Amino acid sequence: MLKVNVVCVGKIKEAFYRSAVDEYLKRLSRFAKVEIKEIAEGRNIGEEASSILKACKGRVIALCIEGVKYSSERLAEYVKNLADRGEEFTFVIGSSYGLADDVKRTADLKLSFSDMTFPHQLMRVILLEQLYRAFMINGGGEYHK
Repeated sequence: MLKVNVVCVGKIKEAFYRSAVDEYLKRLSRFAKVEIKEIAEGRNIGEEASSILKACKGRVIALCIEGVKYSSERLAEYVKNLADRGEEFTFVIGSSYGLADDVKRTADLKLSFSDMTFPHQLMRVILLEQLYRAFMINGGGEYHK
């Protein structure tokens, strides 16, 4: 089964975010084994960077505002290409400090979901929803309209 990792800094404290994450993990379980690795928040992004890099496996996709913007269909195509090659991949969500340049340089893809800034806890939900949407697009499901 395809392996997808999500490396993120910090824990989700709010129950409503945890509930949404759990729902999307359940939905994604029919397509892939999705593992979330939470990294402890550091005093700065440099401190977080080494822990992030140690947790990354396979292709690395760093979520950062200066990254490229994909439509949902383009993300689905990217995920399908990785899945067809049997490649494990890791999405990285930084803390409120962002991501260190070391992490961005290591990434195979820098991806931006918007020019806006989102709370990193909400970004986890948005990412999982878009992954679910990508799998539904690739499978011909009716979820994506």
